[in-house]
Amino acid sequence: MLGFLVRLLPFWVREPLLILVGSVFGVRIMYLAHRDGEWVAAAIGLVFLVFTAVRVHTVARALRARRAPAPAAAPVVAPVAPVATAAAVATAAAEKEPNAWGQAFAAVAVFAALGAALWLGPHLLPSDDDGAPQAVSCAGGEDEELPGAYRKTPRAVTGDELCDALNRPDLAQLLGTPAETATAVSGTSNTLADGKVAQPEAEVQFDTYTVNVSVMYNKLSIAQYVELMEYGEETDVKTLSVLGRPAVLASDHLMKIEINFGGGASGGPVEQGPLARTLSVALDAKDRGGYYDITVWSTSGAFPEDGALLDIAEKVLPTIPDRTV
Repeated sequence: MLGFLVRLLPFWVREPLLILVGSVFGVRIMYLAHRDGEWVAAAIGLVFLVFTAVRVHTVARALRARRAPAPAAAPVVAPVAPVATAAAVATAAAEKEPNAWGQAFAAVAVFAALGAALWLGPHLLPSDDDGAPQAVSCAGGEDEELPGAYRKTPRAVTGDELCDALNRPDLAQLLGTPAETATAVSGTSNTLADGKVAQPEAEVQFDTYTVNVSVMYNKLSIAQYVELMEYGEETDVKTLSVLGRPAVLASDHLMKIEINFGGGASGGPVEQGPLARTLSVALDAKDRGGYYDITVWSTSGAFPEDGALLDIAEKVLPTIPDRTV
């Protein structure tokens, strides 16, 4: 189909276009063949260049034929009126004859416009698959039956709701790694104390950091929690206020558990995991019990500055359904 359309073009449009296409492709293919050491590609590039050379020879011969003076015609004795008519016809034909250089320039302009459209098209038009990693979404669990602790706790938030609140488009930017995309997300409706206390949690993983948000629906207040930290191994404890509620920042090591699913052997011993930074925020301003935990860590043991946790709390917590005990 393309070859048929090319043959329909006038000679002074078709030939310069073929020369330009052949020279560009030939030189490009020869360069790639020389760089990669591909002899097959070099042969293909040579075919393009030979084809281009033949077209150049054809155009050069046509230009010489056009520039050559026409042979002198023998004098013909004829009435004056017919001679005048023949001269007028020749002049009109010469005026209507297309300009070769103008057509060549038009061909080059058309090819340049097509090349620019092909080059800029992918950058200007939206693409459904540009090779970039796609953001993951939370799995819906509407049909999942919640543990009894969630029915006993007035309006307790579920793990799926926490996941939807935490999996924000700007979470990576809040962590200080705006170029990253979440690789895994999850939300679970856990319980503690033999299923008596609801503790939903959600987690979002990036290449650099992992963020976990959980809610503890117990009677422990932040003030009591800070007192317990004095007897624990938490370090760098800092009390503050977040969204008008009591809060505390602390650092502690996570637990690392290895489970062997093969050979019937049991898992390895519990080891000390990477250091994590946790921001605990009371469920309400009066600190009547229960709190949110926002924990950030990485496999390297590093974590962002405290300001990142505060930003996450100020963005995420207001989007969690207000289901305090």
